[in-house]
Amino acid sequence: MGYTVPPLENLIDKFESLPSIGRKSAQRIAFYILNMDIEQVRDFTKTMLDAKEQIHYCSVCQTLTDGERCSICANPNRDPKVICVVESAQDVMAFERTKEYNGTYHVLHGLISPIDGITPDQLKIKELLFRVTNDDVQEVIMATNPTVEGEATAMYISKLLKPFEIKVTRLAYGIPVGGSLEYADEVTLMRALEGRSEIK
Repeated sequence: MGYTVPPLENLIDKFESLPSIGRKSAQRIAFYILNMDIEQVRDFTKTMLDAKEQIHYCSVCQTLTDGERCSICANPNRDPKVICVVESAQDVMAFERTKEYNGTYHVLHGLISPIDGITPDQLKIKELLFRVTNDDVQEVIMATNPTVEGEATAMYISKLLKPFEIKVTRLAYGIPVGGSLEYADEVTLMRALEGRSEIK
């Protein structure tokens, strides 16, 4: 049997279980943690626990916040008549980096994907319909990723919104098919927003 330190192996395994972290990266992070002093480690773990305990969904747009409403929904200068529908809170951050979009958001927390067992009722679609029913919404921008699941979700929601007689648009394809909004640069996102077209 080779050289092993069970607590270290457990730590490496935990880091390796995170998305996009391979074995070598997990080892590097684990050794970095071990080289920190104990107060730094305590502060690091407290920060993670605080984030997990204090962050929840915004009561309006379903993005992440530590208050009742997120800073975007609470901002009187944002236009509540325009809602940009995205898959995740990371996508909100991507659009906010452009510093040009002045509407609000709605986070679905996933995409319709029957192969993965994700059905419409598992997403925050009912909350979107509630907003459209109760607020003076004029346009809903479908800004889901240009993947099969993203397209299916955009079409499904646009059909649900048809009876409300509001404008439903789709991002232009400055975003490569199969790409992720989270990693798109600011200029590409702005062009995709500016070139959006109505879903008929």
